[in-house]
Amino acid sequence: MQNRAFVSPKVPEVFLVFWAIKLLTTGIGETAADFMGTHSIPVAGVVGVGGFFAALWWQLRAETYHPVRYWVTVLMVAVFGTMIADGPHVALGTPYWFDAIVYLVLLCGLLTWWYRSEGTLSVHSIVTARRERFYWGTVLMTFGLGTALGDAAAINAGLGFGWSIVLFGAAILVPLGIWRLGAPAVGCFWASYALTRPLGASVADFLAAKPSGGGLGWGTGPVTAIGLAIFAALVAYVAVTHSDEEGAHRRTHELPGDPEPETESLRS
Repeated sequence: MQNRAFVSPKVPEVFLVFWAIKLLTTGIGETAADFMGTHSIPVAGVVGVGGFFAALWWQLRAETYHPVRYWVTVLMVAVFGTMIADGPHVALGTPYWFDAIVYLVLLCGLLTWWYRSEGTLSVHSIVTARRERFYWGTVLMTFGLGTALGDAAAINAGLGFGWSIVLFGAAILVPLGIWRLGAPAVGCFWASYALTRPLGASVADFLAAKPSGGGLGWGTGPVTAIGLAIFAALVAYVAVTHSDEEGAHRRTHELPGDPEPETESLRS
């Protein structure tokens, strides 16, 4: 397959709005998949599977980064990632903690393959088609891992949605803290990226679940609709302001294995 080169990275700059939109996609993916699965399995399959492959095809065929195209793809990966994480539990009866271990092994294997192939895992190095394929494969694995982790904490460990929010809210601050102390930025980024999934999904589940299930009882449909409205507003904002383009919020760090200094800031 031809390894096309791009004039600039096909990913957004990593700053505060990036994390806000990413968290929204995790919550929307969780409640949207649950809502569709409850009301119509065929619709869930068409939207979840068909939407995922259509969005990914749309993203991969492009030559440049565009926020609408990119974030729609992330959103569809979130919906599909929920399905592939819940699938083994529903079909095979495996506990969520076991599924989390499987996805962790798959994620580590993919990251190792990516690094050995390209010499870097930096999101700011996504300037070829091969690196972009590695990137989206990794994103998908983080969604599968994060979904399984969130369910393992809330269900298998019996924490419920409220304490899961506390747990993952604290956990996601750890990579930021050790990055500030000098830990490699790339590793901290991917750790934070994976943890957004169980955090966002726990918040969405808490809002949607019935009070008897430890939630506020808003329902999966309304939570999904509210999330989509905020998601659309934030994506429109970055599309209009161009504030997420490469270099807009850059703090330069020299990363091991990269041919030149690159940015990997966790926040602005």
